[in-house]
Amino acid sequence: MGEITKFEDIEAWQDARQLSKGIYKMTSELKDFSLKEQMRRATVSVMANIAEGYARRGNKEFVQFMFISKASCAELQSHLYLALDLNYISKEIFEPLYEQLDKIQRKLSSFIKVLRNNAINAERDKR
Repeated sequence: MGEITKFEDIEAWQDARQLSKGIYKMTSELKDFSLKEQMRRATVSVMANIAEGYARRGNKEFVQFMFISKASCAELQSHLYLALDLNYISKEIFEPLYEQLDKIQRKLSSFIKVLRNNAINAERDKR
């Protein structure tokens, strides 16, 4: 993980941006308007919460927004299962999108650990 000077430097955000393009493309032909919009809102939430968390600047709030982003990943994975079960998408479309979400969640988990460790170390330095 290199130096982060803007939210665009965060790898999980970069991955979420790529994922969002894939979700928008995949849902462009989806006739189920409700599911389509839920999937789009969830994918945008992944990106947006990373950016918003970064802008808060405080590690505690930043961590909270990373957890919200992780939750949006899980929500989107659930929506993908429904799309698969209803035969709106094939297994070939489902699997790489699901894996991308899994990868983003792992990156967010690692990032949360770094943020928490930084907060603990900053607290120690104050003493």
